[in-house]
Amino acid sequence: MSNDHQTAPAALRELADELLDAQLDASPLIFSLVGLRERDDRLTDYTEAGGAATRARAGGILDRVEALDPAALTAQDRVTWAVVRQQAADARDEVDLRAVEYTVTDAFGGAAADLLRLLPMVGIGEPAHAEGYLARLAALPAALAAVAQRHRAGIAAGRLPVRRSAQAAVDQLERFLADPAGDPLRGPEPAAGGDVDLAGFRAARDRLLDEVVHPAFAGYRDALAADVVPHGRPDEQPGLCWLPDGEQHYATLVRLHTTTDLTPQQLHETGLAVIAKLADEYAEIGSRVFGTGQVDQVFGRLRDDPALRWSDGDELLAAARAAVERAEQAAPAWFGRLPSQRCRVAPVPDADAPGAPPAYYLQPALDGTRPGTYFANTYRAAERYRYNAEATAFHEAVPGHHFQRTIAQELTDLPLLRRLARVTAYTEGWGLYCERLADEMGLYSGDLARLGMLCLDSMRAGRLVVDTGLHAHGWSRQRAVDYLRSHTPMSTVEIESEVDRYIATPGQALAYLVGRLEIERLRADATRVLDGRFDLRGFHDLVLGSGPLPLRVLAQVVQAWVDDHRG
Repeated sequence: MSNDHQTAPAALRELADELLDAQLDASPLIFSLVGLRERDDRLTDYTEAGGAATRARAGGILDRVEALDPAALTAQDRVTWAVVRQQAADARDEVDLRAVEYTVTDAFGGAAADLLRLLPMVGIGEPAHAEGYLARLAALPAALAAVAQRHRAGIAAGRLPVRRSAQAAVDQLERFLADPAGDPLRGPEPAAGGDVDLAGFRAARDRLLDEVVHPAFAGYRDALAADVVPHGRPDEQPGLCWLPDGEQHYATLVRLHTTTDLTPQQLHETGLAVIAKLADEYAEIGSRVFGTGQVDQVFGRLRDDPALRWSDGDELLAAARAAVERAEQAAPAWFGRLPSQRCRVAPVPDADAPGAPPAYYLQPALDGTRPGTYFANTYRAAERYRYNAEATAFHEAVPGHHFQRTIAQELTDLPLLRRLARVTAYTEGWGLYCERLADEMGLYSGDLARLGMLCLDSMRAGRLVVDTGLHAHGWSRQRAVDYLRSHTPMSTVEIESEVDRYIATPGQALAYLVGRLEIERLRADATRVLDGRFDLRGFHDLVLGSGPLPLRVLAQVVQAWVDDHRG
């Protein structure tokens, strides 16, 4: 074996670790939540120079990994090579999108909104964590000033935010500043009786919040109100296609989020086709539940029947917990590999709830300071529909994201980059796959819950139509709302929240159905080829046992598994 062949695996491991280090520097708060605490005192460098540094590091790693010969690697290392290559290329290309300049929103993706939502989630278990939290509070003025400057630079270059979203960000900050006593940033605390001086920590934290943090957020709010909102795009022009180089940027986002070469038009047509196909299932199940197979009448009952809504947030949470427990009990028959810890269920924090999605999952911290948690949104619970709860729990918690992310973290024989890689199509595709898998597993309590599964299918298919409609075809916000109103049974509050999400984070919503369709295709092909030798538990363990993978790489892994089992 040549010296190159001997050193290629070691070089690849070094590149994987180096790329993870670069990701840590670029997004230190995100990785604190994961449990990597080495940069607990830092926030993202939002400046132009910070972005350029990230791009240069990622580009350099990409050049070096592409210089390695995959033929010199084992099959597992070739998977690592592909993941490092994809992650480095995406990190480089993401900087070029300059999204911080025009993404001004109270929801996911807004810089200030993310800081307010994520900082309180970081656990404090030792003195270094407490010191890091205080350092981050002290660093907020510089971070917010940098974000405001990027907004101004974007406006000067014609990269304008959406006025409605920017005003929502102002309104969120108004609510935050109006209730200093309820500030979520006062929430994180070390445990009493530990190694941290609790009284000293509280005094330092409160001083920083009163004298440093709140004035900084007030200044950022004022900058948004004065310098950003007046320049915002109207509701008639919310998509990226209205910005300079917007069509090119959207094509890049489609590739980043789907890890495919599918075009916006192909995705648009796929969404239309799935929406049309769902009509037959609505007719079949709707006739059993409501006595009608007319889709518009089924939608009307789902939207308007008050008996189908929650009475309060406690009832919503109880149903979520029951669904998770039912899935946990059934899982061993469908999965050989199970996570070592159970999933916690909690409400979305009150301060975040108005702009948050109906539910989301936060993976466990590697350092043990936080369990994997499924957050259910109890805000305006009486306006939310009970029939969606089970499918949502199976997607976000068990056997969805909790299985996926927790098992990935436990794959200690893989480089940490492989275990933590951000691959939206894989992650969300698996979650959506689990909504249908749950029906095979017998987890739904009845036909009404199955209608909820169809409702969420409609939403994900509608995303392909609406996201591409907004950002590639120039749809207005109202046209997007009207489409979802006509083709899904979602409520108006949910539809408007969803559309505003697609406007704020272009391309992300495409990943769900694209990923699910690919997992289903791979399963169907493996079933056909292996015939009676196909093992569904083995297939699930394979998909979950390699960490997050780009869809092209996942297809290669499954094909190798099929070849090995073909005999």
